[in-house]
Amino acid sequence: MNEPVPIDHAAGAAMFAAYREATPGLPPEDDLVVACFGDSPELADELIAFVVDGPKRATAGLVAGYAADSEALPRIGSHWVACDGSGRPRAVLRATELRVGPLHSVDEQFAWDEGEYDRTLATWLDGHRTFFRRECERIGVEFSDDLEVCFERFRVVWPPALAD
Repeated sequence: MNEPVPIDHAAGAAMFAAYREATPGLPPEDDLVVACFGDSPELADELIAFVVDGPKRATAGLVAGYAADSEALPRIGSHWVACDGSGRPRAVLRATELRVGPLHSVDEQFAWDEGEYDRTLATWLDGHRTFFRRECERIGVEFSDDLEVCFERFRVVWPPALAD
């Protein structure tokens, strides 16, 4: 089992508060998500670098994982604070597009938009099958390419130096 990332929720809330203060007219959000990509500090660091230093503008999560963690699926327009492997907030992301479908329904464009490694569908499937198998083991679900996945595209909205 991978070591969980110790998320700094207070720092994430402070980052989001600064974004809200600079962005008048945002609707209220009851449950701010402060989290990281991946399931280990090393993977979190690697994936947040694709966001802050590169082209990553999409992510995917198992619907069963959200349910097991009692977390709601993202909504279009919802925000979350993405942290690095030390739990330090690095960016505020805003969901721009969501689709729920089986893992096998991912396409080349989504793999490209996720912006990881060589950005090919084959590499995306290889990496995500590996990750989702670990996630299935954690939550006690049998892995299958038919598992429902939440495919999310997002924009970086804060800090201003990183915003799209």
